[in-house]
Amino acid sequence: MEPNPYLLTDEQMAQFIAKGYLVLHNDIPDELHQGIMNRINGVLHEEGNPGNNILPRVPDIRKLFETPVVKGALTGILGPGYYMHPHRHCHYNRPADQNPGGGNWHKDGYWSAMRSHRPWWAMIFYYTQPVTEELGPTAIMPGSQYDERFPGNDKPFLLPTGPAGTMVLVHFDLWHKASLNTSNADRYMLKFQFARLKAPTAPSWNNRSAAFPAPADEGDSRIHLWTDVWRWLRGESGANGAGERPSGERAVQELAALLNDADGRVRADAASELGLLGGEAIAASAKVAKLLDDPSEAAASNAAYALAKLGEAGGRELLEAVRSGSRVAARHAAYGIRAAGRRPGGNRRAARAAGPPGRRPAGACLLRAWHDGRQGRPRRGRLDPIASRFERMGAAERGRVARPAAGAYRPGGDRADEGACGIASRGIGVRREGPGQRIRPLARLYPQ
Repeated sequence: MEPNPYLLTDEQMAQFIAKGYLVLHNDIPDELHQGIMNRINGVLHEEGNPGNNILPRVPDIRKLFETPVVKGALTGILGPGYYMHPHRHCHYNRPADQNPGGGNWHKDGYWSAMRSHRPWWAMIFYYTQPVTEELGPTAIMPGSQYDERFPGNDKPFLLPTGPAGTMVLVHFDLWHKASLNTSNADRYMLKFQFARLKAPTAPSWNNRSAAFPAPADEGDSRIHLWTDVWRWLRGESGANGAGERPSGERAVQELAALLNDADGRVRADAASELGLLGGEAIAASAKVAKLLDDPSEAAASNAAYALAKLGEAGGRELLEAVRSGSRVAARHAAYGIRAAGRRPGGNRRAARAAGPPGRRPAGACLLRAWHDGRQGRPRRGRLDPIASRFERMGAAERGRVARPAAGAYRPGGDRADEGACGIASRGIGVRREGPGQRIRPLARLYPQ
């Protein structure tokens, strides 16, 4: 079967997973972009910024999102049934503005207070005119979508440029900001948001490789995380692989010692290599877990994904971090629990015992995530001590478990996500309120 020329390639998907952005160019006459810009200019000066109403006020904009290039890119990232969210905005950057858009690096707020390393949401920045660095395009930090904290002003950033109609497709969580317009012209950029409606069951791009083709200029600094996203997008179930032995394997003891190195990059690399060793590195689980609240974002993230590959010992460390670790450690651990995933034929008895989705305690949800993420079916009764510990949690303690998980997951429908926390729209942990003890999901209690 011939590949669809408008769908993304493996290399483009790998760039999006690792760097968080793609630059798209539509084959559309400049006259259409000029007409859109003229109409926007009129609306802005006659009515003010239309905000979410920009599409009905300038209906020609819809034509831009119906092209094979854009539809193919969005299909690859968000699946064939993606949805254009009703929130959109016109960002107007004038030369006289010395603080455009507030001038601060930021991530856009989530409507449902959910974030995920896996692409459930994406945004497109559309430029109506030829965009140069002098015109003040939106600056982006490649790869920063996985950084919970601001990576710092010393991290390299990019000012995407291109002809009229240039579109920049970005991961929803990519850090970005408006840049100074040093030209003599006004700059118009329209931001649109898109959402995935269901988890992938098969690749939705021109996929050729089963293994993640890491970009040559990125190394393997977050190979566990990238591989988890790649496998999920391919519709693969279960944990993100048992790991491959790194070339020139060092002893587990030597790698564990490097977890205490003063250089955050060394700590991150050591955690990553221990994860690649899989079961051979189980003895280092406790030391890896100490990195979950490491000041280095890469080290903490790598530790979470490495623990997801370290079997029962790694699972226990992740659960304990969510239960009693710091807020930062709990947040990273929640991502690791999700990466542990679920294998086909997992423990259904434990799932039934936990109760129906949306009503099971948060602790039981996370227990089930770890339980189902193990390789193979565990022996009966093996998890009873952990189950008892979670069942003894008080309401406040369960809330502590539920909140970090709520910050790590997107509402979806794949079994791995459901195993980790219940489907978010039906409740990641629950809160009862009112005379009738009505149940409300935490995802709806914490809008951003």
